[in-house]
Amino acid sequence: MPKRLHTGSKDPTHDHGLARLRLSSQTDTRTQTDSMASIADYYTGKSVLITGATGFMGKVLVEKLLRSCPRVQTLYILVRPKAGQTMQQRVNDMIKCKLFDRVREDDPDFQHKIVPVSSELTQPGLALSAEDVEKLTACVHIVFHCAATIRFDEPLKHALQLNVMATQQLLSLAQRMQRLEAFIHISTAYANCNRHHIDEVIYPPPVQPEKLIDSLEWMDDSMVRDITPRLIGDRPNTYTYTKALAECVVQQESSKLSIGIIRPSIVGASWQEPFPGWIDNFNGPSGVFIAAGKGILRTMRANNDAVADLIPVDTVINLTLAVGWYTAVHRPKTALVYNCTTGGINPFHWGEIEHHVMSTFKRNPLEQAFRRPNANITSNYLINQYWILVSHKFPALLYDLYLRLSGQKPQMMRVFNRLHKAIGLLEYFSSQDWEWNSDNMNMLLGQLSPEDRKTFNFDVRQLNWPEYIENYCIGTKKYVLNEDMSDIPAARQHLRKLRNIRYTFNTLLLVFVWRVFIARSQMARNIWYFVVSLCFKFLSYFRASSTLTA
Repeated sequence: MPKRLHTGSKDPTHDHGLARLRLSSQTDTRTQTDSMASIADYYTGKSVLITGATGFMGKVLVEKLLRSCPRVQTLYILVRPKAGQTMQQRVNDMIKCKLFDRVREDDPDFQHKIVPVSSELTQPGLALSAEDVEKLTACVHIVFHCAATIRFDEPLKHALQLNVMATQQLLSLAQRMQRLEAFIHISTAYANCNRHHIDEVIYPPPVQPEKLIDSLEWMDDSMVRDITPRLIGDRPNTYTYTKALAECVVQQESSKLSIGIIRPSIVGASWQEPFPGWIDNFNGPSGVFIAAGKGILRTMRANNDAVADLIPVDTVINLTLAVGWYTAVHRPKTALVYNCTTGGINPFHWGEIEHHVMSTFKRNPLEQAFRRPNANITSNYLINQYWILVSHKFPALLYDLYLRLSGQKPQMMRVFNRLHKAIGLLEYFSSQDWEWNSDNMNMLLGQLSPEDRKTFNFDVRQLNWPEYIENYCIGTKKYVLNEDMSDIPAARQHLRKLRNIRYTFNTLLLVFVWRVFIARSQMARNIWYFVVSLCFKFLSYFRASSTLTA
């Protein structure tokens, strides 16, 4: 073959082979150059497509790309049309939030890089216009698929549309993208929660997605609702079930595309970036923390010794961008899975979280708390039900009675019913442990340069849990409830008022019970008089001692 290359042959087949060799050589050279470049350098000049960009993780991904990869060319974000708001208005509302303050300081005109694209993930073809399809297929280099429904109680049909069928259609679009270098899919560490030990592999699906889609197509909602428990089997909800199916769909296309799959566990507030404690929703632990801080949540069924596998949102996003770089540059032959968890590397337990949440909210109380923060975790069902009755339902009934008598609409029982439903959905995840293998995440960390390890840090061994939980709680106060830290003295005064009310109520209740009991028993009366006389004697001794000292 080398001799033929030097003969000057005009054979067109030979010329075509030579051209391919040159192109391959150029590609290998570019790949070697990219692999030596930093992550930020790799994203220079790239056009990125992001789904779910207006959601919690999507916003953090957009912000991180703009701040740490400032020479990225364009961020195309799929935006669902909303009544009364244009796409641009939705994007403007998104970038006004405090999350983008650091980006705004560096580049006041950063929004020109964000291009909204009208799309509806539940519609055929993602409801993309022909012009948008042409633009995306011609320009996009990397796809980050973050969109999903994260509601645990989502009806199966809707969860299937958003988590599985939308993924299928996005993969179909990705195959037409002429410049595509990587497709990154965000799954969940609980997609295979029916297993105790979870490796970084794609497990066989509970059912073939195409068969399930075809079967449910002709069923009405009530029929689907009736058969859902049998379909999901030993998984706790439709969310984990459909995310497992989505992984299967992604795997089916892994021979045609360079794919990476990221499985975060319970995604919480930011650890470091763009600042500690940023959170913008009540989902997952955030709502539980707020309910505990407000004094509404007093008991929760969980295992104190079980690992609470929280993962900060900025850790997930840093890993996501690093996976995008690695997948595009090294082009693995099969889809690599990255379990993005903390339990096996830097474990923290639910009992420890309870302690730090309570202590944080006592030092930095929320405004207008219902009661003083004092939540307890128990794994015993009967004890939990007892405390629900005594600490949740009974105070709620009393407060609603007060509201009725004062001419207001009762609301506390409704609040507690919603809280109990939310807590019930979390019990499965707070009552047991899982073991996740994280070899791929560790491998990727080893591939990063020292500079990239700082800029795109996802090393959870460095995470200080007490500090993180404190920042998380303060973040719910500042960014979810929009409370001012300068009002903390007034909030502390309110807690003192609640404490005095509680002491007064408990004292009156004790006196009432004893008086009723004393009226019926001579022995109880004798005990009562003995205790009262003892108290008087102690007071007399105390006064006499004070007089002698003076």
